[in-house]
Amino acid sequence: MKKLLGLAIFSLIFTSSESLAQPSLLVVYPPANHQTSTEKIFFIGTAPAGGQVLINDRQINRSQSGHFAPSFPLKLGENVFKVRYQNQEREIKVTRLSTQPELPQGLGFAKDSLTPAVDIARLPGELICFGAIARPQANVSVKLANQIVNLSPQPAKAELPANSSILTGRNQATISNISKYQGCTTIANAADLGQPQFSLTLNGQTMTETGKGKIEIIAPAQLPVVEVTVTSGVARTGSSTDHSRLTPLPKGTRASVTGRDGDWLRLDYGAWINSKETKIIPGAVPPQTVIRSVGYRQLAGTTEIRFPLQMPVPVSVEQSDRTLTLTLYNTTAQTDTIRLDDDPLISRLDWQQVNPQQVKYTFNLKKLQQWGYKLRYDNTTLVLSLRHAPNIQNRKPLSGIKILLDPGHGGKESGASGPTGYLEKDVNLIVSKLLRDELVQRGAKVVMTREDDRDVSLVERQEIISKEEPAIALSIHYNSLPDNGDAEKTKGFGTFWYHPQSHNPAVFLHNYVVNKLRKPSYGVFWNNLALTRPAIAPSVLLELGFMSNPYEFEEIVNPEEQKKMAKTLADGVTEWFKTVK
Repeated sequence: MKKLLGLAIFSLIFTSSESLAQPSLLVVYPPANHQTSTEKIFFIGTAPAGGQVLINDRQINRSQSGHFAPSFPLKLGENVFKVRYQNQEREIKVTRLSTQPELPQGLGFAKDSLTPAVDIARLPGELICFGAIARPQANVSVKLANQIVNLSPQPAKAELPANSSILTGRNQATISNISKYQGCTTIANAADLGQPQFSLTLNGQTMTETGKGKIEIIAPAQLPVVEVTVTSGVARTGSSTDHSRLTPLPKGTRASVTGRDGDWLRLDYGAWINSKETKIIPGAVPPQTVIRSVGYRQLAGTTEIRFPLQMPVPVSVEQSDRTLTLTLYNTTAQTDTIRLDDDPLISRLDWQQVNPQQVKYTFNLKKLQQWGYKLRYDNTTLVLSLRHAPNIQNRKPLSGIKILLDPGHGGKESGASGPTGYLEKDVNLIVSKLLRDELVQRGAKVVMTREDDRDVSLVERQEIISKEEPAIALSIHYNSLPDNGDAEKTKGFGTFWYHPQSHNPAVFLHNYVVNKLRKPSYGVFWNNLALTRPAIAPSVLLELGFMSNPYEFEEIVNPEEQKKMAKTLADGVTEWFKTVK
């Protein structure tokens, strides 16, 4: 798993002749002059088991082999830590950065606090809101074209934790006391309004500052139309990568643009997409289509549903235990006849015109477990391919079953690091190969995304899964924590899934390993990760333990424990396939 703290190896070893004659103290994390915004930091390292390790004169706990991972609080600004073992000493500086904007001492706005901070475009009548951070008791306003918009001080607002905070259990919102000023207006007609002028008056003095973002009101009758140019356009709930992903838009999808925030485009059905994944279709009118003659055909291991459309429109997919629902936007149904014979996967296909612009098709499925799907445009026909269950035998359940293993990281991407500097990428590969051998012995056909220490990008790994179409894809990792985690105490087996079709194998494998090996449970997480997102097969990411935990690390590097983990995982995969026959 790509670590949120970007663990780097930092080996602080004395090179003098005196130190070369002595056992070495090794500090792997944090690196020199590390910067963080968290309230505490952990140290990962090791020293020979005999003797004491002190950090700022505090004796720290160590594992049997001498590894350590204590946490220390951080004050704002520079923090200096002295790590000592016998007569060896390392000095490490960690700077804690403030998460709150810094208010100017005199008259002025906080740096980079004026919003909108990028060029935006909106429809006539939509709210356009402005924001600024300044000292209390100020008068703040914005001049936009011929309007003056007063910005009012806002009540204290909760600051949300980062998504990664769920991994440490420190996911509480905090109240910010920063003086934020906000105000909104609407514009009735299409116009290029330019950059807003912010004005601040405090203690009888006034200053102005020009906002960075230009504001445009776009004409509803002249909305630009874009087409998705990448295989899977990333649709999101808002105009940044901080926002959640929606169903990817197949290449060729067309939609009109109803708003813009910098490089992000708001499409007519409400989702946002980065403009780099699209191209403008000059002169095109807003896409609208009717649909009729929905049909299907059975292929080897797949049921293919074809939706003839006049043009490619945005779509979304929603899964539940017994249904898969496909929604078409900017679409009006003329669906009077649908042919669907007895199918190994689908019991019935229902449809509904949800509103004048939205049609929903619901596939009622015969079994709880879904095995993956593909969604693409064949010219203007939308093609949904639903995969059938693999042929699972009683005597040898994995016989002929294709399983994909993805050893995490590799090459320049080292992943997490243990107290000795041992890299996650290396143990991922070792255990993946052991697991491959166990699965092959049970009759499975195993495909690996890498079999040596090489760079394989996340996109390449996803493409391999899409090409190979395995029955299940497992990404093998070992874990670490963000800076504010408790590396000394946090350990255990963790499992991550994204699509509902992956939930059952994720929970089953998690419980199987935790119970059989009596490992602590770190938890089962729904998580938007590159290796849980593939929809062509149930895709699960496994974190087998914590590189950052000094005690669990001793198991991680133990060859016998590695073999035991691989065998248990193989047994768990075998048993899971038995349950979904």
